[in-house]
Amino acid sequence: MKTIKIFAALVLVCQIGNAQQKKDSAKSKAYAEISVKQDGKWDGHKYIGGNFKNVQSLKLAKEHTDHSFDIRFEGPGFENRHIAYRLYLDWRNAIDLFGKYSDTIVLPKIGLDGFDSYHEKCVWGSDILKVGKGMGIGSIGRFVNNEVLHFNNVDSTFVKIENAKKQSDVKVNYFGWNTANEKIDLKSKLSVFPDEYFVKHTISASKSTKGICTGIVKLKNLELIKAQSANKKWAYIATYGAQSMFSDNLGMAIFYETATVENVIEGVDDHLLVFKPTIAPISFYFLGAWEKEKAGLKTKEEFLAYLNKKLIVLNKTSKL
Repeated sequence: MKTIKIFAALVLVCQIGNAQQKKDSAKSKAYAEISVKQDGKWDGHKYIGGNFKNVQSLKLAKEHTDHSFDIRFEGPGFENRHIAYRLYLDWRNAIDLFGKYSDTIVLPKIGLDGFDSYHEKCVWGSDILKVGKGMGIGSIGRFVNNEVLHFNNVDSTFVKIENAKKQSDVKVNYFGWNTANEKIDLKSKLSVFPDEYFVKHTISASKSTKGICTGIVKLKNLELIKAQSANKKWAYIATYGAQSMFSDNLGMAIFYETATVENVIEGVDDHLLVFKPTIAPISFYFLGAWEKEKAGLKTKEEFLAYLNKKLIVLNKTSKL
């Protein structure tokens, strides 16, 4: 009986998504949101009852951790017309991918049932990346003693959502991020644009700290692809292959300014870019491209052609 009820709930979510997809068919824009449960209560680290409501800003509850069920799809989401991203706003601090079958906004229809039905294929698409113990794509950690340290110990975390015509932003302030007996504040700004695959990620630390890193989760023993711009000022790392949750072809890449990176390292779970210690802002670009998306990059050749085209742009202008 429980299985039947869960299946019925999944069907209902898909039907709701289908209706909303038709309603949104004329839209093509960037979008970001965070949706939080209200009018319920905490029971230890689980939020019981209540209903989701979108908010523009949030201070993370002290009880919040992974799978607390107080934040819809576990953190802020942000999307362009090609693909959607979500940030696990907890100790993992990883960035996941939602594959989309349409080129319209899908985040408002994901996770409305209060559980992780987005791991199942639905009319809008599904979660397509197995993050596991890794960083996902383009998130932040700290590499110390051959280990990526996540956000297990933070005094407080604030997030703010901004939607404008030309881009949408997710701004996260981490206060008192404590790793390896060193405490810093870290600011993160994730910017997504309507017609572009990539997300611009700008970070700044309150203290010049060794080991701050980003990366791409290692899956299926795929080759790490590397390329550098003609002027040697920009480069990318990328993977491509049947690495989605459903073994579809998925490409992931990070563009970075070579002067900001100290090392490119093979971590246990991730291909890592370790930044040089600095208090100056660092910007890089990351992206995912799924073969099942509408009018998207369907092959490895198309994916690499896209990356190399963007590398030429960076070579000329130092920005995307």
